[in-house]
Amino acid sequence: MSWFVYIVRCADGSFYTGIATDLDRRVREHNEDDRLGARYTRGRRPVRLAYAEPAASRAAAARREHAIRKLRRQEKERLAAGWRPA
Repeated sequence: MSWFVYIVRCADGSFYTGIATDLDRRVREHNEDDRLGARYTRGRRPVRLAYAEPAASRAAAARREHAIRKLRRQEKERLAAGWRPA
């Protein structure tokens, strides 16, 4: 199972960072499912994938998620600007 760290850009321009094994499913949950989507993104729909990177394990993904959450907005903007979906 592959893990990913991702950033979605919300409709209000804010960022949400998380981890998942299936990026398409997770973004769909953020946009459509009130039970499975994050509370933060529910009022900020639609969200779109702005950045993703693979992680070796769930623990590695969680560590990287924590590091990204601590970044300043400008640094998150740079990550998103330099990323192109595969």
